[in-house]
Amino acid sequence: MPGPADDQPTSDSKAATPEYVYLGRQPILDRSGVLNAFELLFRSGTANFARITDDAAATAQVIERLIGDIGLNTALGDRTGYVNVDRTVLMSDIVRLLPRERFVLEILETVTFDEALCRRCNELRRAGYRLALDDVSRVSPRLFEFLPYVDIVKIDFLACPREHLAELIDAVRQHGKVSIAEKVETPEDHGAAMRAGFELFQGYYFAKPQVLTSRRIKPSRDALLRLLVLLGGEPEIVELEAELKRIPNLVIQLLMLLNSSAVGLSQAVSSLREAIMLVGTRQIARWAQLLLFADERLDALRSDPLAQLCGTRARFMELAAGRLRPDDDRFAETAFIAGVFSLVHVLFGSTIEDVVTTTPIHADIRRALLERHGELGLLLNASEAAESGEFNAIRAACNELPIFTPNDLTMLWLAAAAWYDDQVRGLPAHRPQRASQ
Repeated sequence: MPGPADDQPTSDSKAATPEYVYLGRQPILDRSGVLNAFELLFRSGTANFARITDDAAATAQVIERLIGDIGLNTALGDRTGYVNVDRTVLMSDIVRLLPRERFVLEILETVTFDEALCRRCNELRRAGYRLALDDVSRVSPRLFEFLPYVDIVKIDFLACPREHLAELIDAVRQHGKVSIAEKVETPEDHGAAMRAGFELFQGYYFAKPQVLTSRRIKPSRDALLRLLVLLGGEPEIVELEAELKRIPNLVIQLLMLLNSSAVGLSQAVSSLREAIMLVGTRQIARWAQLLLFADERLDALRSDPLAQLCGTRARFMELAAGRLRPDDDRFAETAFIAGVFSLVHVLFGSTIEDVVTTTPIHADIRRALLERHGELGLLLNASEAAESGEFNAIRAACNELPIFTPNDLTMLWLAAAAWYDDQVRGLPAHRPQRASQ
């Protein structure tokens, strides 16, 4: 991350008004001094620093503001963008909102390397994404673990002792990786970095981050709920088009999303329907997830019993549906959504009947919620039985679904609970603030 460690603000910035959003941008230059890329940074106001309590939320908000509010062309022009990602975001579908041709995913120094992360890095690189390892300051076992799975290494020029610089650059070169000197603060730093053989440069010597400002474009929770319901039911393009026309600010964000998708258009999009077809419903669903994910309430996912129950039930439904219909991925996705909507009435302080009558839920999910009809209804019964831990209820659910034994349902619930715990393990409850340049 750019900026000197001792250049901290002496007082908090004036709070940003909800009407505006902010994004930091700092240039990355090549050896000739030509602009190569921009690193994009979370900013909470016009002051040129950030207090970050949640890395995942900060990254999600950077992506949301970049695509949905400020716009990719405004922020980057035709240059590459570097975006910081923590483990939660790296392992999620959110990164796929960023066009792989235009972005480098910059892995934060706090990320722990393990087998799952290794697989994910390989998967993203095979998909065409470039990865950078941030804040390297010395040759270490962690560096050698990461090198096979990244394309770029960013070296903290302030933290790296000059006597170790040659060894570090040599290790990066031997693995065929691009080197960036970050936190280059003085002409002497720049000269030393040039002599050491760095390929790219970033730091206050060249420019402090610029703060970009834009009016906020934020759809309501009800609008997002309707959109997610619709996306959960295999909508026709005409249905999705009609729903989006009712939500003008979502249309604006969809068009900005299209501008960021690197679809190689030869002419301007002339209709909303054309935009939907080009972006695709899967990408729109990811966008809706991002808007919810970036709501600055990630700590509630860990501490709120309703959020835990909802996530575990939805995952149980998905796992059980996969056992019931092994070759039907769509059924498993619908089961997950049914699990979520079985508890939405609690979130809104309403009744399940009110939710069903006021929300255009897919017919199969509606019948499952109201009548416990069909396989989805039976899976909801099984989920509630597994939640209760009551053997008689579990046995009754198995009588309705003979494919399962009581042990199966118990183990699926434990697996679903473990999955949810894994999803939120890295989320902070009350984490001390840290300063980011």
